[in-house]
Amino acid sequence: MINYNPKDWFTFIFRIHKADTVRKLFPMFIALSIYSALIAWLELSVWKLSSNSELKNISLMHGLLGFVISLLLVFRTNTAYDRWWEGRRQWGTLVNISRNFAIKIRAMLPDNPGASAYFRAMIPNYAYSLKNHLRKTYLPQEMEAVPGTDFHPDLSKHVPNQLAQQMTSKIMELHRDGQLSGDQLIILNNELQTFTDVCGACERIKNTPIPFSYSVFIKKFIFFYIMTMPFGYVFSLGYLIIPMVVFIFFVLASLELIAEEIEDPFGRDANDLPTDTICTNIRLHVGELL
Repeated sequence: MINYNPKDWFTFIFRIHKADTVRKLFPMFIALSIYSALIAWLELSVWKLSSNSELKNISLMHGLLGFVISLLLVFRTNTAYDRWWEGRRQWGTLVNISRNFAIKIRAMLPDNPGASAYFRAMIPNYAYSLKNHLRKTYLPQEMEAVPGTDFHPDLSKHVPNQLAQQMTSKIMELHRDGQLSGDQLIILNNELQTFTDVCGACERIKNTPIPFSYSVFIKKFIFFYIMTMPFGYVFSLGYLIIPMVVFIFFVLASLELIAEEIEDPFGRDANDLPTDTICTNIRLHVGELL
């Protein structure tokens, strides 16, 4: 995630970063410039069409469809941002539940350093495993060794579930040993359940993208809107239609690209959630509490 000062907006105009849509769309800018120049040359120099040509009515169509495409892109962007914000809320819940769980373990088991050491490693390990699970990878160097156990997750199975099961088993073992009462077990069980709830919510966000037909329709709409624009506006703009088409395509396509990037907020893109930083903070705070 990019850290920036939202009040220092003037510098954004001249700032270029690796997620800049200009770099991704530059080949299309060149192709559209050539295409627009060819249409303008054919209509003005080869076919010698006048401003009375029926083709000028295409500009009326663009005026009507411009409002429609703006509504579609606004809805598309809002939907993608809702997914991004929901992902941030879930990771905020993971931070809070990690702290609460550590606080309660410390309060309920003040004389059990073995349990404190166990959960001091397992709670951050769960956060790191969830981050890597959402990225479809596994980084063993991020996992801290758990004292008193030689547990190693089976990478062919759901790793966060395995860690949640291990923590639940540890809580049940402490209850059987008489170190946790029934009421304390119920309290900690509710905390443990929230770990899995957060995992399920993040999987729902990642595995349920915008419907395919809707995404394809928007891209086709933008494509035909841009490709037909030179035919009608060339009579009033001449060869100025070239930068105009490129700029309008830049605006419309950039909105679609931004929406595509933020609708899956758990990856490594510049605008994705700072899950690495969140996991580091969880390990720091849990280590302080336990």
